[in-house]
Amino acid sequence: MGIFSRFMDIVNANINALLDKAEDPEKMVRLMLQEVEDTLIELKASCAGEMAKQASAERHLREVEALIERWLQRAELALSKKREDLAREALLEKHRCQADLESLKEEIATYSKGVSKCKEDITKLEEKLATLRVKHKNIVERSRERDKMRETREDLQRATNERFEQMEQQIDRMEADAFGERSAHDLEKKFFDLEQMDEVEAELEELKQRRKET
Repeated sequence: MGIFSRFMDIVNANINALLDKAEDPEKMVRLMLQEVEDTLIELKASCAGEMAKQASAERHLREVEALIERWLQRAELALSKKREDLAREALLEKHRCQADLESLKEEIATYSKGVSKCKEDITKLEEKLATLRVKHKNIVERSRERDKMRETREDLQRATNERFEQMEQQIDRMEADAFGERSAHDLEKKFFDLEQMDEVEAELEELKQRRKET
């Protein structure tokens, strides 16, 4: 794709629409940044080339202007020496130089127009690049915020899970302690009942003996 086509595609591109459709907006904006930067480098190189050609043409123009003045002076010199033939030839060379001068002026005007257009295009691309950099910065910041929020949620979830585990362990310990107390109480009651049975049996025997005696 030529630099002009790439430039037009970039300038006419709807960044927001492209990013909205992208599965990975951060990757998309990075690719767009790279494309704009590459195109900008090429455009600046092309503009520098046009400016160099314009400068060269302007130097040539000054040389031709000096040559025109020189042929005019020679024509005047030839006339002063009664050499109309040489004066005529000098004026012919002057006219050829003037034709070259007009051609150079047109060439310089073309170069000047091209350089102005290049500079406008560079400005548009730099504005697009600045917009993309802001977009990229915002996307990266939002991505970091999402990551931070996800990490915060994960930390909170881990803390909640740990708290629930601690509570479950505490409940298990309490239930185990309560079970142990009940077991000890049941055992104590059994031995108490056993001891009471001995006393009851003894008392029963005593009652039986008293009845016999009466």
